[in-house]
Amino acid sequence: MESEMVVVKNPRQIIVEVAYAIPASQVIYTVEVDENATVEDAILSSGVLKEYPEIDLKTNKVGIFSKIAKLDKTLEHNDRIEIYRKLIADPKAVRKQRAAEGKKMKKG
Repeated sequence: MESEMVVVKNPRQIIVEVAYAIPASQVIYTVEVDENATVEDAILSSGVLKEYPEIDLKTNKVGIFSKIAKLDKTLEHNDRIEIYRKLIADPKAVRKQRAAEGKKMKKG
């Protein structure tokens, strides 16, 4: 009985994804990084900052699988790093405004 050999490129490397979305599209970069790499390391390796120069890691929040993370957090194999954009409008304020408009319409 012959078994298949699985060849690992570099056992000290892990695969992660870096995701960024704008209103018109979303990009996901698959990156191979050192097993001790941080969120910031993966973002820099992905090239997303060159393609989207509006991203500022000092102001844009980042997360791993929808949970806010710090740039120095060490990654695990198959993590998905997400770069968040600033909100255009405060969701609470928008809901308040819609509720107020709805009340006005019912009275008339």
